[in-house]
Amino acid sequence: MDLENQKRVKDLTEEYGAENVVVLLGASEGEASGLAAETVTNGDPTYAGPLAGVSLGLVVYHVCEEEVKAEFDPDVYEEQVSMMEMVLDVDEIAGEMQAIREQYTQY
Repeated sequence: MDLENQKRVKDLTEEYGAENVVVLLGASEGEASGLAAETVTNGDPTYAGPLAGVSLGLVVYHVCEEEVKAEFDPDVYEEQVSMMEMVLDVDEIAGEMQAIREQYTQY
C-alpha cells in the first residue's frame, strides 16, 4: 500500500473512528493483499509510511471474497470484476485475508 493511501486510511479512521471503517482491497495476489491488509490492521510492516507502528485494527476484505461479492449487484460485479477474478487465485487471497482478520482485526 503506497504512502498516500496509508495517509488516506489513517485520516479517515481518525475522522470516522476505526469501528466505522472497512477497507476493501483489490490486489491481484495473495501476498500483496496480505501486506496491504496487515498495513491497515497492524501497521506498516516496512516502517516506511504513515501507518508505521500504528495498529488501527481495521476490518479488511478483498473484493473477490464471497461475503463481499454477495453485497454487489451481480451485473456490476460481472462487468467490473469477474474477468479479473478468473485469473486470480481467489482461495489464496481469501485465506490470506482471513488470517489477517483473525490475527489483527479489533472490530
